[in-house]
Amino acid sequence: MSREQRGPNEKLGTVLALAGISNAGLARRVNDLGAQRGMTLRYDKTSVARWVSKGMVPQGAAPHLIAAAIGAKLGRPVPLHEIGLADADPAPEVGLAFPRDVSVAVRHATELYRLDLAGRRAGSGGIWQSLAGSFAVSAYATPASRWLITPADSSVARDSTAAESSSGVSPLRVGHSDVAKLREAAEDARRWDSKYGGGDWRSSMVPECLRVDAAPLLLGSYSDDVGRSLFGATAELTRLAGWMAFDTGQQEAAQRYYIQALRLARAAADVPLGGYVLASMSLQATYRGFADEGVDLAQAALERNRGLATARTMSFFRLVEARAHAKASDPVAAGAALKAAEGWLERSRDGDPDPSWLGFYSYDRLAADAAECYRDLKLPRQVRRFTEQALSRPTEEFVRSHGLRLVVSAVAELESGNLDAACAAGTRAVEVAGRISSARTTEYVRDLLHRLEPYGDEPRVVELRERARPLLVAPA
Repeated sequence: MSREQRGPNEKLGTVLALAGISNAGLARRVNDLGAQRGMTLRYDKTSVARWVSKGMVPQGAAPHLIAAAIGAKLGRPVPLHEIGLADADPAPEVGLAFPRDVSVAVRHATELYRLDLAGRRAGSGGIWQSLAGSFAVSAYATPASRWLITPADSSVARDSTAAESSSGVSPLRVGHSDVAKLREAAEDARRWDSKYGGGDWRSSMVPECLRVDAAPLLLGSYSDDVGRSLFGATAELTRLAGWMAFDTGQQEAAQRYYIQALRLARAAADVPLGGYVLASMSLQATYRGFADEGVDLAQAALERNRGLATARTMSFFRLVEARAHAKASDPVAAGAALKAAEGWLERSRDGDPDPSWLGFYSYDRLAADAAECYRDLKLPRQVRRFTEQALSRPTEEFVRSHGLRLVVSAVAELESGNLDAACAAGTRAVEVAGRISSARTTEYVRDLLHRLEPYGDEPRVVELRERARPLLVAPA
């Protein structure tokens, strides 16, 4: 279905020419993006011609898919007004802004929380379906630079008059006990995520917690002291929602959560937490193939935290930087960052005031990420050495990490010419992956099977492929 506009849509035609996309090419991209989100679309070059020459406006998610398709080609977000489709149904562009004003930041964050639940319940027409494929690393540029310039707001107090709703209902008076409940929810969610993956049903409670519990508190009334704590707890939950979305392959949702988490961390005046969000952005950018931007984001976290963060926190930031350097095929920079990460970790002490969100980080995590660095640098001997260290610790609490480490171990064994050991580690990895819900773990397994294709006729490889088949065909 479409509705008529007045005259040709010259904006859309101009941007298509700029992106170098033909009518048929745009139709194909839009159909493909829709298929990724469970929608059956049948647009063709004639459909696109009508959008451009007659100003027809496609209904439903199509305008957002058009913007996403063009944005993916241009390498940046494309708002609907740029392509002449601003009159389409409201776009889920919310979440990409990093407002300077705290009250505006609260509005943007709470809008994101509300829209996420709408997307989960609305099926193929929901918000994240509309955002299919719209991740753009350039969207991190403004948030990162604004946070670097001003990592803390001067005041976040919200009085009763300012907080009163348009309906005249008195706002909640927020206290430290309310914030404590959010922190408990974040701690519980972190444990479930590590053990069962970002797609486990318990993990879906985080967006609901943000909508039902955190949003009313943000819109309530609080002192500066309580407000700082509230923003910090909500930033932790929002970053965690982003991490879970990242783990389940919802890159566009993760990006919006991360941006809002960084803005909330600024309101909390929590510079280490802001650095943690930037580190999460860095890992996502690196994972998506934007290693240079991953380096920039990790270094931004480091720069602002010098003299502020604990030694263990600085170690983690350097480790994230090493991951990006390795993906960028820079062994010298990666090696230097790994050495610095180890040095910072050696300086840490049990009595240090490390943040609770860093509870996962220890020598075995450093070893696991170092193994991935050397995998990217194609140094299997080093991969094997660090993977042995990473796999030497109990895994009941960090099941997903154990599965990822097994896949990295299998790749190292394969590159060292040990097919039997590679298949054995791969089989264990598949067993672990079957117990959790993590698109990232599944992608690691898929990559291993791709590497094993030259040995496809070997009985051990055939058996591994058969074991992995249910995992690879399962719905995301």
